[in-house]
Amino acid sequence: MATDVKQDAPGSESENTKVAHGQNEQRDQQAKDLHAHADSADTRAARVPRPEMVDEKSRIIWEYVIPVVAFHLLIPLMFTSYFFSWWGVLFLPIGNYIFTSMGIGAGYHRLLTHRGFDCPKWFEYTLATLGVCSLQDSPARWVLVHRIHHQHSDHQPDPHTPRVSAFWSHMGWMFIENRALSKISAYDRYCRDLMQDKYYMWLQKGINWVLVYAVHTIPFTIAGVIAGLMFASSTAGVVQITAQFFFWGVIMRTVYTWHVTWAINSAAHMWGYRNYETREDSRNNWIFALLTNGEGWHNNHHADPRSAQHGHRWWEVDVTYLSLAFLEKIGLISNLARPNNKALDRKAI
Repeated sequence: MATDVKQDAPGSESENTKVAHGQNEQRDQQAKDLHAHADSADTRAARVPRPEMVDEKSRIIWEYVIPVVAFHLLIPLMFTSYFFSWWGVLFLPIGNYIFTSMGIGAGYHRLLTHRGFDCPKWFEYTLATLGVCSLQDSPARWVLVHRIHHQHSDHQPDPHTPRVSAFWSHMGWMFIENRALSKISAYDRYCRDLMQDKYYMWLQKGINWVLVYAVHTIPFTIAGVIAGLMFASSTAGVVQITAQFFFWGVIMRTVYTWHVTWAINSAAHMWGYRNYETREDSRNNWIFALLTNGEGWHNNHHADPRSAQHGHRWWEVDVTYLSLAFLEKIGLISNLARPNNKALDRKAI
């Protein structure tokens, strides 16, 4: 599942673009770009074609297809008597909080993509690494896709709009090459801040981010062996408990994390309610808000992308934000972005 960045053709934008801008200027420009598209009610429900650079020349990305299919084929095994265990099931909510909420929600999304808070570099890297352990691509690639999504949301350049199809937005877009997402100029424009960082550049190269995911499976295996030695009375029992820890703590948890995150791209642009008039189809979907610990309040997020608080009404529980607020309280993070109420009042429905 390597992430390739392709050299632009001679004379492209990347060759003539200087990278001497300060990080603050870059973030300001990215923030201005997030909602550059105008829209109207007449076009809101219109179908759109796939992105322009997804065409007959696009290859099937087998390095994505094969692991996703393989992980799903293993699911029935989880419910056989040998692999099933209730402590394995317990890994889902625990792993969901650690890897979905803190890794993807807080790390990849609210910190790296939208810079919704500040923190020490070691803690930023910790959150980003937890995101890598969800097997949802490298940080730079994830941020690139999400920033393009915000700029062109539910228009043709959007990498994963459900206006193409529900399946396309949920997972199909990952399996067919979109050459616009592999250009150096795209990385330079949308995630230069990450590409200038040595750690994120290292993760981007080759299959390094996949290797990090592979290494993170070792603690689950060790924990399984320890639990087996404590509770099993035979070598076969130790092997069984170790297998249960691995399959539920790694495989099943990863598949769960995939689908609840992907559902924000699909379900949260199709079903739910809207608090704000925005230039796309975003919805607040309470089911996936609960399953992702806050990411499903998606209309709120599109109305105020930089805010790290996605739940705006009293019943819109956002566990990820509450965790960040606690971390701000104890001094681990700072400058936690909260809703811009004056701007939101103008968008309120």
